[in-house]
Amino acid sequence: MIELGVNVDHVATIRQARRTYEPDPVWAAVEAHLGGADGITVHLREDRRHIQDEDVRRLRELTHIKLNLEMAATQEMVTIAERLQPEMAMLVPEGRHEITTEGGLDIRAQEAALREAVARLSGRGIRVSVFIDAELTQVEAAARIGASVCEVHTGPYAHAFHSKGRDAESPAVLRELDRVRAAGTAIRALGMRFNAGHALNYFNVQPVAALEGVRELHIGHAIVSRAVFVGMREAVREMKRLMVDAAVFGAAGGGLPEKPK
Repeated sequence: MIELGVNVDHVATIRQARRTYEPDPVWAAVEAHLGGADGITVHLREDRRHIQDEDVRRLRELTHIKLNLEMAATQEMVTIAERLQPEMAMLVPEGRHEITTEGGLDIRAQEAALREAVARLSGRGIRVSVFIDAELTQVEAAARIGASVCEVHTGPYAHAFHSKGRDAESPAVLRELDRVRAAGTAIRALGMRFNAGHALNYFNVQPVAALEGVRELHIGHAIVSRAVFVGMREAVREMKRLMVDAAVFGAAGGGLPEKPK
């Protein structure tokens, strides 16, 4: 069954805007769990712009579902992950001036360093994921460095979906979705787990959730945005329902469930 990992980074973004103690991302993680989340994702950035070291420590101690630590493949972050022992560590590119992660990790350009990071993390029993663009060369490189999971960057698909008037049948949208699908097929053929994420929301998530073999979707900003109006628990519940419905209909060969009128 498809799973949902909820990213609570932007709960911390709100907190850090005032340099205070609320809202608490750990509290948000508990609410997400109660809403049906299968895991919690946080990105401990080198500049600590939102999630702080203490947040990650408390999440490791208090969450009863999977913890996915997004991180740059630096010595500092690998050491932190070795100490914290999250269920999964996801290696991502990181730029100080970006608002959010802007693209996939270029594994081919740094295979030796990434292979070392993967070996250290895997050696501590941590499942290692890499965040990559939907490119066959990057999928193959991920297999070479020993990653067990590839999360395919769905940003280009999401941006096409929005720019084409949320038309899921637009040729531009279908092209980007086909790229994600092809990457997923290659990932699975190489014995890795196929996850996906970035810029997914309540309007565009179902075509991705319906793709064959996708195991997890990691979604943050859209859920935190919806939670402002309906609460975290309900926001997660709504997203999980959309995903599961799409996955079930897709597996049955029925395409996507009809939207309520």
